[in-house]
Amino acid sequence: MATVEFDVFHERSLAENESAEQSALRQRRFHRIQEIRRREGVSLRSAARNLGLDARTVREQEQSTQDLKISDLQRWQRALDVPIAELLVESEESLSGPILDRARMVRLMKTAAAIQERAEGSRVERLAQMLIEQLVEIMPELKDVGPWHSVGQRRAVNEFGRTFERRYHVADDGSWSAQGDD
Repeated sequence: MATVEFDVFHERSLAENESAEQSALRQRRFHRIQEIRRREGVSLRSAARNLGLDARTVREQEQSTQDLKISDLQRWQRALDVPIAELLVESEESLSGPILDRARMVRLMKTAAAIQERAEGSRVERLAQMLIEQLVEIMPELKDVGPWHSVGQRRAVNEFGRTFERRYHVADDGSWSAQGDD
């Protein structure tokens, strides 16, 4: 009889432990995707288009408590054009030296590319190009890193985007398509 009571008690404690672990997992933050998407100025709709997902799925994946697969994180990293380390929540443990160095190099490359892109004089552009070449020489995988996103150059209320300038054809069934640029 004592064995049966112990087994019942043991089963109950296992169930309590599992629910406590599941509760802790649900509250744990795994990533900062939504925060980074907003910081980079990428709309939910643009993110969905870049990821090839519907907006509902994107919203679900953005939740910091959502435990994503590495392949999903890599798709987000490409869509937001940031180092994958920026998407992850920092733990109490510091990142290893090589990972920190790589993140610094990526940020440096993004800055150099932004300087080159915005350079108004040929001297500054040449210096930025030299810096980019030197960075690629040190770390070849930086070759395809682009500049920082420029946020803050938003249209005024009375300005319209290129979409407004295009002509669209609306069919009887309600579907529409863009016509060639005139």
